[in-house]
Amino acid sequence: MLEIFFRTHQFLLEHTEALVRRALMDEIDWRARLIGIKGSRGVGKTTFLLQYARENFGTRDRRCLYINMNNFYFQGTSLFNFACEFQKVGGQVLLIDQVFKDPDWSHQLRMIYDRCPRLHVVFTGSSVMRLKEENPELNGIVASYNLRGFSFREYLNLKAGLNLRAYGLREIQNRHERISQEVMAQINPLDHFKSYLHHGYYPFFLEKINFSENLLKTMNMMIEVDILLIKQIEQKYLGKIKKLLYLLAISGTGAPNVSQLATDMQTSRATVMNYIKYLSDARLINMVYRVKENFPKKPASLLMHNTNLMFAMTPGNVDELTMYQTFFQNALWGRHDVRMGDRSSTFLVDGNQRFRICEEPPRRRSTDVIYALPDVTEGVGQEVPLWMYGFLY
Repeated sequence: MLEIFFRTHQFLLEHTEALVRRALMDEIDWRARLIGIKGSRGVGKTTFLLQYARENFGTRDRRCLYINMNNFYFQGTSLFNFACEFQKVGGQVLLIDQVFKDPDWSHQLRMIYDRCPRLHVVFTGSSVMRLKEENPELNGIVASYNLRGFSFREYLNLKAGLNLRAYGLREIQNRHERISQEVMAQINPLDHFKSYLHHGYYPFFLEKINFSENLLKTMNMMIEVDILLIKQIEQKYLGKIKKLLYLLAISGTGAPNVSQLATDMQTSRATVMNYIKYLSDARLINMVYRVKENFPKKPASLLMHNTNLMFAMTPGNVDELTMYQTFFQNALWGRHDVRMGDRSSTFLVDGNQRFRICEEPPRRRSTDVIYALPDVTEGVGQEVPLWMYGFLY
């Protein structure tokens, strides 16, 4: 049976093209024996695994094998037994896609780790999974990473065939005038910025299909499969979660009115807050809290997870300032602590950096606020082009 998996592995590597090299590829410590790569549906986790295999092993090297837990073969064979057989024939790296499709996945991974010492395992899973919090047997042995959608930098590299590099947040603040010149020498980012905000985050915009329809399908799958399956929620509550997402999408960026939402959905306030957390885990929304506050408290603001989702949820009715705030929050998400700002700032980042997202240059400035502007290619002083924050990864 292994031979069939090897043939599938070779076919996929020969026929799957990764048009842009993801920044995460160089951030993972591939020496770890158990690596988990989480990400929302549609961000390219499968392609990422295949890209790693092709870069490091080529298409015919049988030391590496890609498998997908959607295969019905695993209804009769445990993942652990499969891994043992692979190790016996010289296998060194097992790439497991959609590991959560195995109901006993965490225990199976633990057994592989303990009993197959020569085998390295890299697995992908939904962003809804809590690898360590809900699976204590993996604590201390799994290295967890997040694969996000395309950054604006990755989108530009793909669209224009460039190799623009990423910059750190401090580097952007200190060198943004110089960075603008470096980027502008190769491309005008504003020529592509609005397109990225509309459809550049998810790699499947490259497919010759209707992007919005495919994104809506993906969003439904995030709820119907990722949230309901992994959180073990009964199918009868599916409609309530979908309705909640819609109500949040049309309600603006303020703090959610949990009591009103509970009334509209005919459920409890506690259930509403739990569903909001699930939607956040699925990377459909982002919760922005004030300093020193976290879940289960009510967030101070809710944004869609990325701007592409805004166009899918409310086509023709996207507020531009909210769109720019969503872009900024999404660009910093995962690596920086983004909190609700005060009267003179939109966000407080990492506890000490204040940012205001503006549609136009401010008439009055605070000396300790960075102003991010959407329609400028080059900034000056405290005014930084908003697009530049899309170069953080």
